[in-house]
Amino acid sequence: MNTKDKILQTALKLFNEKGYNNVTTRDIAAEMKISAGNLHYHFKHSEDLIIHFFTDLKLNMDHLLENLKNIPKKDLSDLYNYTQSSCEILYTFRFIFLNFVDILRKIPAIESQYAQLNIIRVEEFQSIFKDFQEYRIFKENIPDFILESLVTQIFIIGDNWITFNSLTLKLNKEESIKHYSIIFLNLFYPFLTDEQQKLYELNYIKN
Repeated sequence: MNTKDKILQTALKLFNEKGYNNVTTRDIAAEMKISAGNLHYHFKHSEDLIIHFFTDLKLNMDHLLENLKNIPKKDLSDLYNYTQSSCEILYTFRFIFLNFVDILRKIPAIESQYAQLNIIRVEEFQSIFKDFQEYRIFKENIPDFILESLVTQIFIIGDNWITFNSLTLKLNKEESIKHYSIIFLNLFYPFLTDEQQKLYELNYIKN
């Protein structure tokens, strides 16, 4: 592993453990036992590291969503796999969500990316919802305004479940991903056809 990758690995670990506001580039260099100058050769400011991690997060989520879009005939398991994989990715970069407002306020480049991402995701999710209607996973006659609200709900839960967990249940990685994947998936239950709701209850709801 080269120095740049080691810096990223160490920085992500420290940000996740201590929070964005409590870690400086000097802290990262000290943890690695390298000089601050060596670290600054690769990343001049902590903001540069945050931008890198946010971009990496976005690319991972883009790839995941693209895979879901490209599945020829989607079913409930595809939706579950997407929600679980999403939670795993978000947990990897959990410090971003635990410090989300501060990061957006302090780093305009990320705030701009996030605003654009919201617009793009609305179109992408609506396309996926249409596929689920076509394959009779979702009900046919769902008003557009409800589907638009569903996208917003996805964002709200996606952006905040890690903070919620840290304040309430405090589940570990494995438990939190399992628990909140189902919470996430439950969003879709009212939109499933009767047949799909029965399958959902059988396969995903604890008895």
